[in-house]
Amino acid sequence: MIITICQEMEPPAEKYEHFRFTADKGQTPVRVDKFLVDRIENASRNRIQTAAGNNHILANNHPVKSNYKVKPNDIISVLMDYPPKDTTILPENIPLSIIYEDNDVLVVNKPPGIVVHPGHGNHAGTLLNALAWHIKDRQEFNTDDPRLGLVHRIDKDTSGLLVIAKNPNAKTKLGYQFQNKTAGRQYIALVWGNVRNEEGRIECNIGRNPKDRQQYTTFPDNSEGRYAATNYRVLERFGYTTLVRCRLETGRTHQIRVHMKHIGHPLFNDSRYGGDRILKGNTSSKYRQFILNCFEICPRQALHAQTLGFLHPVTSKELFFESPLTPDMENLIMKWRKLSSLAV
Repeated sequence: MIITICQEMEPPAEKYEHFRFTADKGQTPVRVDKFLVDRIENASRNRIQTAAGNNHILANNHPVKSNYKVKPNDIISVLMDYPPKDTTILPENIPLSIIYEDNDVLVVNKPPGIVVHPGHGNHAGTLLNALAWHIKDRQEFNTDDPRLGLVHRIDKDTSGLLVIAKNPNAKTKLGYQFQNKTAGRQYIALVWGNVRNEEGRIECNIGRNPKDRQQYTTFPDNSEGRYAATNYRVLERFGYTTLVRCRLETGRTHQIRVHMKHIGHPLFNDSRYGGDRILKGNTSSKYRQFILNCFEICPRQALHAQTLGFLHPVTSKELFFESPLTPDMENLIMKWRKLSSLAV
């Protein structure tokens, strides 16, 4: 008699979606590992390739290998064997500087030093924690709903205007405006050096710096990264620094900071991109002390989101907002203006 022993097979381990990205309609073909490394913070290319080898990378719900070419409108998902961490945004009683608010949108003036969204190393004290407190009594608004909330972001140490959607319809319509470059954003920046031209346009792909994951960099041959365009105009010249206005056509991470460094003019006191050193000027102890005083007056990159314009997502009314410079940038500019006048 032959006895057959049947071993019960274990069911496949459940996988959980941790990331989902939709490629732009103008997306040029790019390997999925490159596509993801530009979008997932602190992710290495090797880890993404390993995930693809384990069938944890999906394109339109189908597993793909790391050499898969992402096409326009592709939906790319990253799966893992454990559920995502709790991303609940807890309400915190943090004051908000509200410029405008109605049932659909909220425009705030963000001070420097506050992170916009909870993330690695910043799980509390963010703008969204403050927003959760502000709307905690409104049942129809859930800050944990990814369809709601932020339409765009600005860096922790950048000050200025942000618009926040208060319902899914507003998020969709505002997002469309930002994606299609019909929303207007202008920034004021103090940069190192005497910018040669009165105005110009920087058009260069931006992506993570492969040598430093905390930085972004340009890819002049457009072989990597994502398309980015910045227009600038000189407002005032101080000899060793220049005050410029930057108008964004795209909204890439650190875009102005990276683009201005690319043309040889890092933002003043931008520690991440080398602007926190004396890059222009003389070697006198008096000038060195002047720069140190400037760094102390404005202890961050000198960048302010000054204007914001968009069509209201429900009424289609054109809205425009302007934020005055913060005191630290005002005082910084006044010091450079005074030094410049003495040199004449």
